[in-house]
Amino acid sequence: MPKKQNILGAWAFLIGVILAIVVGLLGLGATEGTYAIVLVILGIIIGLLNIGGAELKEFMLAGTVLVIVSALGGQTYLGLIPYVGEIIKALVVLFVPATIVVALKAVFVLAKR
Repeated sequence: MPKKQNILGAWAFLIGVILAIVVGLLGLGATEGTYAIVLVILGIIIGLLNIGGAELKEFMLAGTVLVIVSALGGQTYLGLIPYVGEIIKALVVLFVPATIVVALKAVFVLAKR
């Protein structure tokens, strides 16, 4: 049976991605206000509960690439396509806190050695 925190983390990830897409499609402003706070909190939960141990390196690589490509993609033609730019911004708001939390976890793992 899966651990309770893994289920909570999985739900946070699923809800966060769906919310980011909905916020982006509806143009609700993912970088400000209540939606941004909710996405940041979900990102922190994702980073705390979903990623640990052997997954640290893979998540750091994937998360960093996602944030960089999303940020750069949002500044180019992808950001000009209706709704796509807003979805990218919302996903960045979700994944930046998760990536920061996982990076801090990785630092603590390295410090223990």
